[in-house]
Parts: sequence; structure tokens; C-alpha cells
Amino acid sequence: MSAAQQTNRAICFGGITPIFSVRDLRASVDYYVRALGFKLDFLESIASVSRDKCAVFLVQGDQGHPGTWVWVGVDDVDAVHAEYKASGAKIRQPPTNFSWACEMQVEDPDGNVLRIGSEPKAGAAHGPWCDMRGDLWHLTPGGKWIRGKQ
Repeated sequence: MSAAQQTNRAICFGGITPIFSVRDLRASVDYYVRALGFKLDFLESIASVSRDKCAVFLVQGDQGHPGTWVWVGVDDVDAVHAEYKASGAKIRQPPTNFSWACEMQVEDPDGNVLRIGSEPKAGAAHGPWCDMRGDLWHLTPGGKWIRGKQ
């Protein structure tokens, strides 16, 4: 075993908490709590909101750029979609099946995107991918992604 491998065995990474830059801290906290079902952990010069094992720091005008994307794994993306439709969350893309997951996209007031997904649906066709500009990409039978209609 190499020295690097031995060193890495002693290291344990904890969870990861993305930091989103927001324009209005209180409005963003309200959106995450009201529309996305998070709970407020603390609100100081920054805020922490969480839901189960998922946490996000919200920082007004600092630490990053609006428009950040993160992946959030869930056990049932369709249930999350139903909840978010009812709450008025901004859904960029409804649950769509891909080889890696069945996922949806939800956007916050500052353009930060949560890609929320669960296991792919066996036997279901793969849908189009919605990129950061809102363009749809389709998978060709040859396995190549192309923008626009097939």
C-alpha cells in the first residue's frame, strides 16, 4: 500500500453543505422554508436551512455566484415533485428519466438550481435534459446528446 493510500485511510470527510449567494437573505429563507419544505437552522449574517440530511447555507451578496447548481438525492422524486407543485416552487424541469437517475430541477429566487433525483425508472424512456439556459438536449439512438428537437 502506498503512503498516499495509507494517509487517505485515516481521513474521513463529513457531509458537504453548498453555499448559495442570494440577493435577499430573508426572502430566500422564506422560499426554502415555505416552498421547499426546509427548516431554518439559524439566521445571522448567513442562514442555514436543512431538510433531513440536506443542508444549504444562504449568504447575502457574498461567497459565490447566483446560479449555482447542486445535486440532492431523494428516495422518491415523484413525491417531491407533487409536493413542490402544490407549494408553488419554481420547477424548471419535472421528473425526467435518465440513465443516472430520474431527476427534476427546482430553481430558487436567485437562480440557484437544485437537481433532485432518485433511482432511474427501469424500462422508461430517457427524456430531454434541460441545461442552464433552459435549452433541451435529446439523446440520439447513437448515444450522442443534441440540442433541440430530435
